[in-house]
Amino acid sequence: MQIYMVGGAVRDTLLGLPVSDHDWVVVGATPQELVDLGYLPVGRDFPVFLHPQTKEEYALARTERKTARGYRGFVVHSESSVTLEEDLARRDLTINAMARDESGRIIDPFGGQADLQQRVFRHVTDSFREDPVRILRVARLSARFADFTVAPETLELMRHMVHEGEVDALVAERVWQEIARGLMERQPSRMFETLRQCGALTRLLPEVQCLWGVPQRADYHPEVDTGVHLMMVLDMCARLDAPLPVRFACLTHDLGKGTTPAATLPRHIGHEERSVQLLRPVCERLRVPTECREMAEVVAREHGNIHRSTQFGAAAIVRLLERCDAFRKPERFEGILLACECDARGRLGMEQDPYPQRQRLLSALAAARAVATHEVAQRAQQQGISGPRVGEMIHQVRAEAVDERLRMM
Repeated sequence: MQIYMVGGAVRDTLLGLPVSDHDWVVVGATPQELVDLGYLPVGRDFPVFLHPQTKEEYALARTERKTARGYRGFVVHSESSVTLEEDLARRDLTINAMARDESGRIIDPFGGQADLQQRVFRHVTDSFREDPVRILRVARLSARFADFTVAPETLELMRHMVHEGEVDALVAERVWQEIARGLMERQPSRMFETLRQCGALTRLLPEVQCLWGVPQRADYHPEVDTGVHLMMVLDMCARLDAPLPVRFACLTHDLGKGTTPAATLPRHIGHEERSVQLLRPVCERLRVPTECREMAEVVAREHGNIHRSTQFGAAAIVRLLERCDAFRKPERFEGILLACECDARGRLGMEQDPYPQRQRLLSALAAARAVATHEVAQRAQQQGISGPRVGEMIHQVRAEAVDERLRMM
């Protein structure tokens, strides 16, 4: 029995990056031998075990044979006779197909170290084409390692996979998982640029793909192109360390601009509501989590109003807060404002601009939430007021509190 550290842990060690998760492959062993040593079996499709102390994953060396379309269409062969090189050969990229033995020696049969030095993503063998998830992984790694490029032959292979319909066989949960991880990387725009280059974005997110080439008013958007703007917004999310719901909201906030009638360009009248209408089927298709879905819908609908809110009076601000459900969900409202700041600063030459709307609306919300609404309701009851008129009174008192706060700013 021989045990090797493999995959991303070896890659990141060679790059001098911190390693949080280790993957291990076991050569020359049977499942029963690992069980006898105290390892806990957890693999459903192939033999994977948890180490009795560290709980890290140890997989028996294996080979795979494609039997059907999609990433699940494989037959796995795992025997003690499978060699380390055979196991590494089934991996996606050369930089992920290296191993390190217990003495620290690097086993690199496919030139992974050279590709690390050249900053290249290159597929190991032609079997790359058998798993469409690998397209998403390459795109995600492009967002993590922004100075790497995809080898021309690998990009061509990815294009062929898209043309053959492999991407269409991906299940929604796996697509969302990879997109969500890519959105949280250092330069999210690179993921979508890679997906565009190979044609996969048209299949996975056509609502986003169609934004490139759509012009915007240069006085508001010096970068002009809506797709370029979207990529700048996503990278601003990373710069401001935004959480996933904010980043997804930014990804989808301008979907409606892709359906603006050509006669009205470069203006995008009513694009906010169109964005909401396009967002809903996207969320259904990808099975987007509720937290991300709800924030994205508010940002799509209200980002224009939030941008213009410095021109609003107190009553209009309270109505905006009510539409955003800010009184019940103040923490989510902070995320909504962060998404709007990313939108405002994700424009050519505006990356360093302040965004006073954020602090102004947070201050207004604090003033409005300080109103003792139960006292207003009691006063209304004493005056014989009930029903919707009570809500109107609360709105008025909140507006007065906001007006007083704004006068102090």
